[in-house]
Amino acid sequence: MTPTQRRLFWFVATGCAAAAVHFGVVVALVSRFGLPPLLANVAGWAVALGVSFMGHLRLSFADQAAPPARSARRFLLVSALGFGINESAYALLLHGSGLGYRTALAAVLVGVAVLTYLLSRHWAFLGSPAQ
Repeated sequence: MTPTQRRLFWFVATGCAAAAVHFGVVVALVSRFGLPPLLANVAGWAVALGVSFMGHLRLSFADQAAPPARSARRFLLVSALGFGINESAYALLLHGSGLGYRTALAAVLVGVAVLTYLLSRHWAFLGSPAQ
């Protein structure tokens, strides 16, 4: 397996784990506690953030030997940007598409993953302090 293939494998695996956590938190908060889906989505993102960061630092981009503290700050920005797009797209789908909240959330989580990969690979987890 090439380094790029390994990186993509771990990115997808980590992303799936984080998305499952995000999705599970949202569904639990909506179905069990009656929270509105957009509010539950904020909590889902916050809980999944730790899963995502640790998986990407230790697995997806481990070969880049990025300093953890700098990567954490950068990844928080990448993740917050992705979440802003996520929440906006989710709101549009919830209010304009007729999709159920679960289907809309799944579509948004997959769509934001590409942006997250590119920014994480080329900025958040870069190994050289000069970059």
